[in-house]
Amino acid sequence: MKKSILFFLFLCFSPVLASQDAVKWNTEKSTHFIIYYKGAPGGFIGELIEKSEDYYNKIADDLGFTRYNFWLWDDRAKIYIYDNALDYQTATAQPRWSGGYSATQEKTIQTFLAQEGFFESILPHEMGHIIFREFVGFNNYAIPLWLDEAVASYQEKTKYFSANKLVVKAIDKGSFLSLDKLSNFSSALSMDNDLAQLFYAEAFSIIGFLIKEFGKDKFVLFCQNLRDKKNLERAIASSYPFSNIKELDLAWQKYIINR
Repeated sequence: MKKSILFFLFLCFSPVLASQDAVKWNTEKSTHFIIYYKGAPGGFIGELIEKSEDYYNKIADDLGFTRYNFWLWDDRAKIYIYDNALDYQTATAQPRWSGGYSATQEKTIQTFLAQEGFFESILPHEMGHIIFREFVGFNNYAIPLWLDEAVASYQEKTKYFSANKLVVKAIDKGSFLSLDKLSNFSSALSMDNDLAQLFYAEAFSIIGFLIKEFGKDKFVLFCQNLRDKKNLERAIASSYPFSNIKELDLAWQKYIINR
């Protein structure tokens, strides 16, 4: 009995647990989001809610997805705004260059104040990850990193305005990454800055090619086949006039060069 009481007191007064309990978040709620913040000004939170709600509808429409699961009540997405980069990195274990992080299955986005380009890039990018994974399956291992990042990057159209120029330059220099090479990457954490720029530019370019050349309906069919077949090449062959990844790769390169 005494041991139970001592254990209970330990839990109550443990410095780690006490410090976690001392972390108090302010909250603001909208139709589809719960915002957690500490020192963020009211104007920032108001703009965050407005932009998040706008992207909630825009991203799904941009990809051609029809919503079946709505982020309402207890199923709302959560956005955590840390006061600074150090607090964010300590809490999420993200690298120093990271400006935002999403846990797709939990529909959670984490970032910090004063992050340049947050509303135009980071917020739509991380929401793109969640909406895409919600459609094709959170634990679908048929989705390569480049496709996951392609859909998310496609929401940052201003940032990747000149993506195809960078890809053409890579083709001319011989540094272009074929789809086979892109598929070998399972994490962006090990990439240097130049490689990361090319990786994301190519990913953006692929989605632009598929949607602009074949339309949203084909892309939705492709995503449905990915969800159901859980095989990338079968999904490609069932949705587009390509038998395999190599044929898609060649058609995409031709499209880039001829633009």
